[in-house]
Amino acid sequence: MTAASTQANSNSAENPWPVRSVATKVADWINRLGTVWVEGQITQINLRPGTRTAFLVLRDPSVDMSLQVTCTADLLRNAPVPLTEGSRVIVLGKLQFFVGRGSVSLRITEIRAVGIGELLARIERLRQLLAAEGLFDPRLKRPLPFLPKRVGLITGRASAAEHDVLEVSRKRWPEVQFEVRNTAVQGPTAVSQILEALAELDEDPNVDVIILARGGGSVEDLLPFSDETLCRAISRATTPIVSAIGHEPDNPLSDHVADLRAATPTDAAKRVVPDVAAERDLVADLRERAAQALRAWVQREFRSLEQIRSRPVLDRPLDMLFARHDEVERLITAARRDVERFVTREETTISHLRRSLTALGPSATLARGYAIVLKGEHVVRTVDEAPTGTELRIRLQDGSIRSIVTEPTDDTVES
Repeated sequence: MTAASTQANSNSAENPWPVRSVATKVADWINRLGTVWVEGQITQINLRPGTRTAFLVLRDPSVDMSLQVTCTADLLRNAPVPLTEGSRVIVLGKLQFFVGRGSVSLRITEIRAVGIGELLARIERLRQLLAAEGLFDPRLKRPLPFLPKRVGLITGRASAAEHDVLEVSRKRWPEVQFEVRNTAVQGPTAVSQILEALAELDEDPNVDVIILARGGGSVEDLLPFSDETLCRAISRATTPIVSAIGHEPDNPLSDHVADLRAATPTDAAKRVVPDVAAERDLVADLRERAAQALRAWVQREFRSLEQIRSRPVLDRPLDMLFARHDEVERLITAARRDVERFVTREETTISHLRRSLTALGPSATLARGYAIVLKGEHVVRTVDEAPTGTELRIRLQDGSIRSIVTEPTDDTVES
């Protein structure tokens, strides 16, 4: 076990370290870091005349974190470009821990201003990264409500952008309501304040759309609206967001991530809030067009009904019945004639058959002088069937007589 681990294990409530030991150890750990390059935004410069040391505060532009920075006064005075609060810089320095007061500062030996070209190159790289991740995809854009109940507005305090948005919106629709959040729109605190206001408005269920508005400015002034953290927050928001930053030529990354880009704050007000006069004119025009369409439809249907009514089948509906009546009468007459002809023909046939039957029947034979000799119920056909003494019944045309055979004779009838 090393001496350091032994000393660490010996630290306890009964054996605490003194402040000087802790301060010394922290100073040793920080000294091991060596020199580092750091990028940030200057938020405070303290350079007093006659002093050899300058004090600065270097802040991260995306989050609320900062470092105390010290350097020689000559390093600050001899910088390549004049440095002011809000300047983006890259510094080379070494962290120092002051054991006497327990504070940390970055002692820098080199300072470089981030130029416009470098800023634009970084914005372009970030633009390509966000585009590759799909944050600019038009399919992700949420539609704006036709008439928002409440509009969220994030802008600078008492700014021209705030005045333009409120004035134009209320002229277009006097009843529109706003939730205004005044934040810094440039400088090192802008991103954090805008993020806080954006989160607050996005969580408000009464806010239907949010406008980010700022007037024109230089590339450095508009840098907060190309911040990666802000762009991702806009993309994650559930409320539609309109980006109205600068003027028409200005094109921060928030314009690409937002659901709608407006050329100016005034244009944003016109895009978000409908014009009540224009909407009333539109409603009146639509009502007139609907009435004209309805009248045209009624007239067209009326003409169609008139054409249908003018047709013979509806204008003189009984004509068809009369025409069919004559045809039915002709058919009835023809059918009756055919039936009568058929009956007559059949009656003639029956008459012929009746005469044939009459001619062939026994009555006709009896009428010609013949008789039928019956022995009981049987017809006597030969002499042998009627011997002497047989009682016979002789049927004649007009009746019958009874006789008894006295003597049979064999009289052959000549044909």
